[in-house]
Amino acid sequence: MREPNNTKTMAGGPNAARINAELVARLERLPLTRRLTLIRVVIGSATFFDAYTVLAIAFAMPQLSSEWHLNAGEIGMILSAGYVGQIFGSLFFGHLAERIGRLPVLLFTILLFVSMDIACLFAWGATSMIIFRFIQGIGTGGEVPVASAYINEFVGARKRGRFFLLYEVIFPVGLMFAGIAGYFLVPVVGWKAMFIVGIVPALLTIPMRWLMPESPRWLASRGHVHKAETVVAMLEKEAVKAGHTLSEPVVRPVDPKATARTDWRELFSGIYKKRTFMIWMLWICVYMVNNGLVTWLPTLYKQTFNLPLQTSLAYGWVTSAVGVVASALCALLIDRVGRKRWYTVAFLAATVPLVILTALGAVSATQVVVFASIAYAILQTISFSLYLYSAELYPTRLRAIGTGFGSAWLRAGSAIGPILVGWIVDNYGISLVFTVFAAVALIGGLVTVFFAIETKGRVLEELSP
Repeated sequence: MREPNNTKTMAGGPNAARINAELVARLERLPLTRRLTLIRVVIGSATFFDAYTVLAIAFAMPQLSSEWHLNAGEIGMILSAGYVGQIFGSLFFGHLAERIGRLPVLLFTILLFVSMDIACLFAWGATSMIIFRFIQGIGTGGEVPVASAYINEFVGARKRGRFFLLYEVIFPVGLMFAGIAGYFLVPVVGWKAMFIVGIVPALLTIPMRWLMPESPRWLASRGHVHKAETVVAMLEKEAVKAGHTLSEPVVRPVDPKATARTDWRELFSGIYKKRTFMIWMLWICVYMVNNGLVTWLPTLYKQTFNLPLQTSLAYGWVTSAVGVVASALCALLIDRVGRKRWYTVAFLAATVPLVILTALGAVSATQVVVFASIAYAILQTISFSLYLYSAELYPTRLRAIGTGFGSAWLRAGSAIGPILVGWIVDNYGISLVFTVFAAVALIGGLVTVFFAIETKGRVLEELSP
């Protein structure tokens, strides 16, 4: 699809704001067409393998730790290395996506994490695996926040929550798939099988390159008005061709800042300052607990409770599976319940099974698989939907970078969690792990109560001028 050569107008100013308001109004009244479904499927597939890549190491680790004779500290470092890389990826690629667009960044991040999946096949020890996982994390850390910004920018307010979360539910499905692959492949083929499967998403670059348009909201915000108009017109034409009747667009005033240049410092000023620090705390709290649990559980079952390899992997899969069920329920209900109310209840409810596990002493694998899985499932409804919430908190000019900065704290929490578990298990025993995680979940609940805002059913431009 070719656009006229002179497609750029000056960003900012009342004229640009008026044009942007008209484009937003046309986007808001669009139905869910085949093109939008294709976008959700392709980006969702990339996110599926992103999730798989994140957790593949957890299900490779029980065998890998025995083969390489790793201690708890080395296991924690390998599990955390990818998350540390994700911190850098989410910051760098979020900023880059504001400058050059969503699609080029998505293509590059996918190729980066696939290439490092191949590199992991040739790792020869803890140090090499840490390096490869760190670089791979840069790619996976960049893909998800940019993908979430991209998806959100196509869908109207009334349908945004369910549409986005039915895409985002693919992330916990990817985590569950890693458990299934580990259960069937690792005992038979070995740990390298986990990384061979991760090569598949390279194929996704083909439809992304040729069948998917750039975000019209991003194009308009950068002054590429004619290109944005071309994308919106294409979506309208496809909707009419599919038999939908389009209502008249309701044009609402859009602040001239909506077409201003990106300035990351705006994240820490005005109404966005409180939102930024609030979402950072939610990210770090929920991911410190959930990724600390889900990455360590298969190894704990094998090393602490002396379960057979296949049983350890199966128990780890159970935790991922209940997370998928909880995520699907959240996707269907969160537009009714609201973001703030859902997160408050979920954080506080998750402390209950963690406290029970502490009181019981976590003396058996059965106790851990039951109560840790309940806590994980509850918190998974928060962790998988925070990308929706983050994207709603910022305007188009800040959406990718704001989500990227926020999810950098996701990576920080994800990196701290596994290292913290290894240190606590080595020095104090397993039961204290759940005490610490209960306290972290409680902090997340209190932050939500006092600082979160409600975003359900509101147009992005109204939420964030």
